[in-house]
Amino acid sequence: MPLKVKSEPRRKGVMVISPIGAIDASSYSVLEDKVEEVLKESPDVIIFDMEFTDYISSSGIRVLLKTKKALKETAGKMVFMNLQPQIQKVFDILQAIPTLKVFASIEELDNYLDVMQKASRY
Repeated sequence: MPLKVKSEPRRKGVMVISPIGAIDASSYSVLEDKVEEVLKESPDVIIFDMEFTDYISSSGIRVLLKTKKALKETAGKMVFMNLQPQIQKVFDILQAIPTLKVFASIEELDNYLDVMQKASRY
C-alpha cells in the first residue's frame, strides 16, 4: 500500500499530520512534501498522529528530525500520538528524538496543549 499523508488544523497554530502506511526509502518523500507544505504555514505545534503508520525506516526518521530542526528555529514544537508498538520500539532503539512528547490520545494531547497555552500567558 502506498503511503498517504493527511494534514488538518487542530486549532489555531496546531497542525496534525497523519501518515497512513509505511514510511520507507521509497515513500518518505510523500511525508517530506506534506511536512514542507505544513511548515510554510508556520505552525506552533505539529502533531504526528501515527495511528495508521505501520513501519518507519531511517528515511522516515530523517524527515522527523528535519521537521524538529525546522520547528526549533521558530520555537515550535513537535509531538506524537498513537504510536504503534513497532514505531515506539524504533524510537526507543535509536533514541532518535530525546525530547519526544508522545500522547496516547487526542484528549491527553489537548490537555497538554491547554497547559502550554496557559503557561505562555503568564
